[in-house]
Amino acid sequence: MSTIILAGMLPIARHKTAIRRRDLSRPIKCALRDGLIEPTTSVFDYGCGQGEDIDLLGSQGIACEGWDPVFRPGNPLREAEVVNLGYVVNVVEDPAERTGTLRDAWRLCRRVLIVSALVKVPGRGHSAVKFGDGVLTRRGTFQKFFEQGELKAFIESELGAEALPAELGVFYVFKDAAAQQQFMANRFRRTAAPRKRISEIKFAEHREVLESFVACVEALGRLPAPDEFSGTVEIAATFGSLKRAFALVRRVTGSEEWEAARQRRTEDLTVYLALARFKSRPPISKLPLGLQRDIRAFFGTYTKGCRLSDELLFRAGNADAIDEACRRSPVGKLLPNSLYVHRTALESLEPLLRAYEGCGRAYLGEIEGANIVKLHRFSGKISYLVYPDFETDPHPALLRSVKLSLRTREIECYEYADNQNPPILHRKESFLHPEHPSYAKFSRLTRQEDKHGLLDETTTIGTRAGWEARLWEKAFVLRGHRLISRRAADTPDDQDLPPCEL
Repeated sequence: MSTIILAGMLPIARHKTAIRRRDLSRPIKCALRDGLIEPTTSVFDYGCGQGEDIDLLGSQGIACEGWDPVFRPGNPLREAEVVNLGYVVNVVEDPAERTGTLRDAWRLCRRVLIVSALVKVPGRGHSAVKFGDGVLTRRGTFQKFFEQGELKAFIESELGAEALPAELGVFYVFKDAAAQQQFMANRFRRTAAPRKRISEIKFAEHREVLESFVACVEALGRLPAPDEFSGTVEIAATFGSLKRAFALVRRVTGSEEWEAARQRRTEDLTVYLALARFKSRPPISKLPLGLQRDIRAFFGTYTKGCRLSDELLFRAGNADAIDEACRRSPVGKLLPNSLYVHRTALESLEPLLRAYEGCGRAYLGEIEGANIVKLHRFSGKISYLVYPDFETDPHPALLRSVKLSLRTREIECYEYADNQNPPILHRKESFLHPEHPSYAKFSRLTRQEDKHGLLDETTTIGTRAGWEARLWEKAFVLRGHRLISRRAADTPDDQDLPPCEL
């Protein structure tokens, strides 16, 4: 993967693609985010360039080594639990060598291979010189810009294993099928229900083991098997069995919470099994033992679980069903053609909409920085919107939008970084679940703005310039999430003045 001289052409300088960075690469960030790289994980960076990922992971106490034909050619090739092939296949102009490089990295991997490449977005690569199945850049490098689906197909055809999207242009390939299924199931698993404290008087003597038992049941949504709970022996000695202990807990806490926990877990598994259909679902014997137990506990049989999940996935392709689900959604901002939801509220959507959005992530992976999801009600599209200052700016500006058509797999990317008048948000609390920590603060500002007529003319305030003109017209300014009259703001020591009265 060094400099290649082609007859009649300038040399292809592959080493120039190894740019210097001060931060971890995107594929490594994805693996850290998704829990694939932990302090005890061994990592090998195949085609590591100048080695920033190696150094930065090492500074976090994570064992990482690497090899590069130009910058670290003397380093030995080593097997590791996680192997990163980061933006390498897109700079190799020889298809046979590109395939060989992918397979070499796969042989070094014991658990999961991370493969990343540049993907096609509007405007990328069009000014370069066509060469082979890619282009030659002005810097004398080769680049192949993959389609998202094309990169997935390339990886799967050469390795014979499923490539799971982590983000645009970043895929995970698992060596172990059970580990892959557990990873997929965890993607759609919600956090445990809030715990009710057990009676101080009635259970004081056995409080510690019972609280541990309750936490285990909450996490699973079902009674644990004996080997799934470390306190089984003590519970059995004290109460006779796990089942009897749980009956006692239900009498104290009531059954409503536990039925809700069971329902949540059933919905999570239904969404997981629906999206597992994109490839071929493995037989139940190939699933991790914990998932096998979940399926039997919540569905009775694997066949029934798959049937219910297929029905859910089929309905996710029905525009009328999606529209109805959007209209009855308890969270999100409903507009005539779409439902906008903050990413923290996705788990509060009903299973149909979770499956609909999950189809987008199954193709794209995670979109870096995307915190608002736009579910198009009729067109079969999903947009992932990046608002970097959502928490701190009362009316944050849109930085980036990635829109996917589930029907055609077409991806549209829009950048607003250089836009002097970008779209902005209003009524931020409407995107959140009411239990979100910022919900009350955002709602308070909205009530102030509503009271003073700032939000009346929606056609003019959707961009930064239109909103600023509206504020000026009404003689107000914003200080954080406080609305202040411009006259008061011009007064010395205005930080001591109260915001506008509600």
